[in-house]
Amino acid sequence: VRIAELAADPGPRSLDAKPNPLLEIGITILVPALILMQLSAEARLGPTRALLLALAFPLGWGLWDGWKRHKLNWLAVLGVVSTLLTGGIGLLALDAQWLAVKEAAVPGLIGVVILVSAWTRNPLIRLLVFNATLFDTDRVHQALAERGTEAAFETRLRTGTLLLAATFFFSSIANYVLARWVVVSPAGTEAFNEELGRMTLLSYPVIAIPSTVMMMALLLWLARGAKTLTGLDLGDMLRS
Repeated sequence: VRIAELAADPGPRSLDAKPNPLLEIGITILVPALILMQLSAEARLGPTRALLLALAFPLGWGLWDGWKRHKLNWLAVLGVVSTLLTGGIGLLALDAQWLAVKEAAVPGLIGVVILVSAWTRNPLIRLLVFNATLFDTDRVHQALAERGTEAAFETRLRTGTLLLAATFFFSSIANYVLARWVVVSPAGTEAFNEELGRMTLLSYPVIAIPSTVMMMALLLWLARGAKTLTGLDLGDMLRS
């Protein structure tokens, strides 16, 4: 359970912050989708006002979450930027294909950065997965040094970095395909908003859940490798 909770949100939290995934899903996915699908008709809010209201929820959540943490969470920053780009595409009435490009670009660029980091001295898996928030890294490194398995662990971290990049590439491809499949109407129209709402709803079971499962599998793979190389039980390696 502890692994699942932290894997779902690898960003730094203040000591008194407690994640509430159901509330976050409601504010950033369900409410915006319902607004887009139910209030975009001219007889109600209209496409533009409905889009602005729908985007205000994830945007407001990202800003409030950053204020609550008292520090910038780069994942939240990316979420805010992505929301603003979606709003720009809708308000400027750009071709719907740009929405698919935007949806693919954010995780795709993260995947490229992670992939490149695999050949540097500090692969990004240290920041995203094997970090001091989740693992007692000092204890792990001490055990590795005592057993002379540091090089083997570094090799595993680099392999894990490649696998981590693959999860973001999966998200990038799935985002693009989903956006192209669902959103086909011109931006700035009621139909575009309704399709955007459906895409938002579908993105959770089609993309978010599989990506989370892959991330958790990677985390377990890394933890089991660390257990073999350090001789420590999983509970001894995790932060209490």
